[in-house]
Amino acid sequence: MSTSSAELAQQELIEDFEIFDNWMDRYQYIIDMGKQLTDFPDEWKIEELKIQGCQSNVWMRHEEQGDKLIFKATSDAAIVSGLIAILLRIYSERTAAEIRATEPHFLADLGLDKHLSPTRSNGLHSMLERIYLVAQQK
Repeated sequence: MSTSSAELAQQELIEDFEIFDNWMDRYQYIIDMGKQLTDFPDEWKIEELKIQGCQSNVWMRHEEQGDKLIFKATSDAAIVSGLIAILLRIYSERTAAEIRATEPHFLADLGLDKHLSPTRSNGLHSMLERIYLVAQQK
């Protein structure tokens, strides 16, 4: 069985996280990832694109580029922006079939859930659900 590009991206991210000995360094890594998100125009910050269950305001939209789905998102909080960046790194620019076939086990492998507040963890899962919902409809 071949490894998908999403699975390879998951593995790369897990390996990135393994270099840090403590969670303060991992949080800084997540914050730095969030700073690299592309601009999200204010006109996209509308209610229909808002994701519930997040500790801060989060907006996500998708575009179709051929058979690939491109996700764009932003938040007004640093750590949540980093969590968005993690999800976009894994799932953006993938086909709907590839997204549907990719198990989100990497969250457990990163150990994120046990180091996030319940509201941030809920927000992360809400964002992931939005990505999967879009992929299910394609």
